[in-house]
Amino acid sequence: MNFKATALNSIVTSSVAAVAVVLSPVFAAVAQAETLVGAGASFPAPLYQRYAREVRKTHKNLQVNYTACGSSCGIRNFVKGTVDFGGSDAAMKDSDIAKVSRGTILVPTAGGAVSVVYNLPGVNNLKLSRKVLPLIFAGRITKWNDARIRKDNPGVRLPNRRITPVVRADGSGTTFIFTNHLSTISGYFKGRVGTSKKPRWAFRGARKGKGNSGVAALVKRTRGGIGYVNYSYARLNRIKSARVQNRRGQFVAPSLKAANLGLSSVKFPANYRVFVGDSSKGYPIVGLTWMMVYKKYPSAAKAASVKKWVNWVMTKGQSFNGKLLYTSIPTSVRRRVIRQVNSQVK
Repeated sequence: MNFKATALNSIVTSSVAAVAVVLSPVFAAVAQAETLVGAGASFPAPLYQRYAREVRKTHKNLQVNYTACGSSCGIRNFVKGTVDFGGSDAAMKDSDIAKVSRGTILVPTAGGAVSVVYNLPGVNNLKLSRKVLPLIFAGRITKWNDARIRKDNPGVRLPNRRITPVVRADGSGTTFIFTNHLSTISGYFKGRVGTSKKPRWAFRGARKGKGNSGVAALVKRTRGGIGYVNYSYARLNRIKSARVQNRRGQFVAPSLKAANLGLSSVKFPANYRVFVGDSSKGYPIVGLTWMMVYKKYPSAAKAASVKKWVNWVMTKGQSFNGKLLYTSIPTSVRRRVIRQVNSQVK
């Protein structure tokens, strides 16, 4: 699978992203303006905002409002039927899909790296091994000058300072990606914390931020802080990212190129639901994000608007992914998604 890489352009990191998207008619069924309402993951919010700005240059008949409230919020609202589409970095479970009487299609829109960000003045290029990182977030390693961290960073002067974890306050797909990786590489973390969008963390004194932007802001102003955010948020906020050890023993910094390598072996099944616990090469903490759309809408106009939105995201929209440090969905998968949405959404 080929994920294209390009340079960072501009990113907007509001934890609540309400965006207006205007799209021109592609399907004859819609002649008048139509509004779609979406809510969910903050991980892709900068990308969806860029989609909004770019698509308005040429399309005029469809307005899309997307609120970044977290993946759990996106799934919850989608199940309740209070939105036209949802967003999540943790693909919906079968049990949640079974609650949706109108049917569900998962639409993969992008992938990316989850950066381990930290605030240690004077410490650059921090390295965290596969043994150390899970123990920090399981509450076993509590000081920055712990011997195990020093072993990963020979010659680096690490402070005798308490580690302050910064985690998400809301149910989060970014948290799911992060804890899924830690659970995959550490039996201890899996048993003590586990994989979850909103886990019961095993440490005390953690700070909690809402959305990726909230975690980034807290780490930036907390000396001794460590957290996890989508790579684009780390870059925009100019927060240091640790080099994380992958399965091959390499310490790899997050980047679009390294995320592409990490996701290069992903195979999309018929339902497009993929979980990457520990990539075999490149940056090891990577994941995907999805929009969820219904198969049945209350009107033909609404269904046609959803089709137009998905068609644009899967074609022209993908050209902006790399510019914002997100991986693109492979062309063959995008074609499958378009065929399914065009034939099944009513």
